[in-house]
Amino acid sequence: MTDILIKNGTVVDGTGAPAFKADVRVKDGVIAEVGEGLAPAGERVFDATNCHVTPGFIESHTHYDGTMWWQPDLDPLPGYGATTMILGNCGFSAAPLHKYMPAQREMIGIFSFFEDIPEGPFMQNLPWDWNKWSEYRASVERNVKSPLNYAAYVGHIAIRLAAMGVEAWEREATPEEIAKMAELLDDALAAGALGMSDNMHDHDGQNRPVPTLMANDAEFEALFDVMERYPGCCYQVIVDTFMRMTGPANLERLAKLLGGRNIKCQIAGAIPTLEFQKGILPAMQESVRKMREAGVDVWPGYAHVSPTSTLSLVKSLIFAQSNDYVWHEVVLEDDHHKKAQLLADPAWRARARESWDTQAWDHSPLKNPQELFLLDSENGTGPLNITLKEYADSLGLHRSDAMADWILKNGTRSTVHMAPFPKDEDLTLELMNDPRTVGNISDAGAHLQMLCGGGENALLLTQYVREQKKLTLEQAVHIMTGKLAGHFNLHDRGVIAVGKRADLAVFNMDEIQRREMIKAHDVPDGRGGTTWRFTRAAMPTRLTLVNGVPTFENGAFTGAMPGEFLSPANDDAVLAEAAE
Repeated sequence: MTDILIKNGTVVDGTGAPAFKADVRVKDGVIAEVGEGLAPAGERVFDATNCHVTPGFIESHTHYDGTMWWQPDLDPLPGYGATTMILGNCGFSAAPLHKYMPAQREMIGIFSFFEDIPEGPFMQNLPWDWNKWSEYRASVERNVKSPLNYAAYVGHIAIRLAAMGVEAWEREATPEEIAKMAELLDDALAAGALGMSDNMHDHDGQNRPVPTLMANDAEFEALFDVMERYPGCCYQVIVDTFMRMTGPANLERLAKLLGGRNIKCQIAGAIPTLEFQKGILPAMQESVRKMREAGVDVWPGYAHVSPTSTLSLVKSLIFAQSNDYVWHEVVLEDDHHKKAQLLADPAWRARARESWDTQAWDHSPLKNPQELFLLDSENGTGPLNITLKEYADSLGLHRSDAMADWILKNGTRSTVHMAPFPKDEDLTLELMNDPRTVGNISDAGAHLQMLCGGGENALLLTQYVREQKKLTLEQAVHIMTGKLAGHFNLHDRGVIAVGKRADLAVFNMDEIQRREMIKAHDVPDGRGGTTWRFTRAAMPTRLTLVNGVPTFENGAFTGAMPGEFLSPANDDAVLAEAAE
C-alpha cells in the first residue's frame, strides 16, 4: 500500500456541501486526515493545484459480470474517475446455476442476448465452478483482479433457472420450487449479495417473455420474505417503458407486493424521461407518489444520457426489441456470407418490409428512418453522413430495402446509427434533485457494439455543470458518489471524510471531456479471434485512487488491480435482529 498526500486541491466531499480548500491524507487505503496545510509525513505527495478532489464515482448500473473476466482493465472506467461498479442488474447474474448444463446454457444465452455480449468468451473465460451464489463470489475473489471495487445483485432470472431448469421459461413455480428459490436467495444475501435484481421488461429473440415474467405473486412474496431478513439489501427491477409499455401495470403490481415491507426498491424506468414515453408518464408518476405515501422506499432509476441505438448485424438485440424478428434472423446467422444472402433474397425482403410496416413499434428506429444515419462503412463505399430516409428516397425504395442495399454495398459489418431519443430535460433534472433516486445509470459493459456506457458520467460534469450550469459541481458529484453509496448501503465510501475508504478522483474541470466513441478490436469472439466494442479515450482524471492505490495517472491506466468485492451492511443487521 502506497500512502499519499493530495495537496492544494479543492475538495468536493460527496455530501452536496460547498467545496472547500483542503489537503487529503491517505494511509493504508483509508482517508486519514482532511484539512488545510497538512505537512508531509514521509508519504508520496501529489500536487492537486487547480484541481478538484472528489470521491470516486460509482457506476450504478453495469453489466461487467462476464466482461470483467476477459477485459480486466475495465477500459475506459479508470480514466473517468470510476472506483465502484454495481453488477448483476435487471435479473441477469452469473449465479446461481442449475447443476445440469442445458439450464446453465440457458442462463448464459439469456445474458449474452439481452446484454449483447458474445457467448464464446462466456464459455471460454469463466470457470463455471459454482452452483450457489456464495460459491460464485468465492470464485470471483479467487480468479478475478479488478481496478474497480464491485458489488453484485443476485438475479431473479438466474435464481428461477437454477431452481426450475429450462421449465422456468414456461410456467409458474411449484411450492417446492419456490422454497428452493428462497433457499438460493438466502445463500446469496448471507454471502454478501447487494440484494436481488429483477426483470419485468424483456422478451428474447424468439419473442419469449423472460422467466421472471412467469413468476406469480406467491413467488415474489416468498423472495421478499427472505429479503426482509436482510435490511441492508436492495431490490432492483426494470419495468417496461420501451417495448410493450406495461410499465404502469408493473408499478401497480409492485405497489401491492412491496406494500408494508421494509425493502429498499430501485425501479429502472419508474419515471420515464423520453418523449415517446409521455403517454404512460402520468400514471407512473402517480404510482410512485402513492407508493411513497404508503411507505414503500422506492427509488426511481434514470439515465442522464438519452439512449441511442446502433443497428448492427453482428450482435444486437435492437431488431428483436423493436418487435422485428425478420431482421433479427440476419443477426442470428453467424456466417457473414449467409447474412448477405438473406439481405439479397427477395422472399426475405418481402417479409422484412411487412415486419417494418406492421410489427415494429412506432417509436422504434425502424419506423423513424429520418433518425437513422449511415455513418460507419466496413469498406468505405458509402454514401456516408446521410440518413436512411434520404438514401431510401433517392433510390425510391422502402426503408428496409434501402438499408439492406446499403449494407450489401458497404459490408455486413457496417453499422447504422440512430440519433438519441428526444428527452425531457426538466424531468431529468427533477430526478437528479430528488433525494431518493438512482442516477449515473449507464449499462457499461453491455451492448458493446451499440454504446460504450463507460464515461457517460463525464456529461454530468461537462454538460450539466460547466456548460449549461444546470447543476452545481457539488450536486453533480453527490449524484455520483455519496447519494449512491447511501442507496446501496456501502457506508464506508462515497464521501471524503476521515475513516472512509480512499476511493478518490482528482481532475481539472478545464481538461475533462466526455470523449466520442471509438472502436477497439479486443473482444474475444470464442473462436480464437476478436471482434470489436465501442470505447472512448479517457476524460481524463489527473488521478484515480481505489482503496488508496492509483489506477489512473499521467494520462494512462496504471495496471493496478486493487478492487474488492463489496457487500452491504447485512451481517451486522442480521446479528442485531437475532439479538432482539
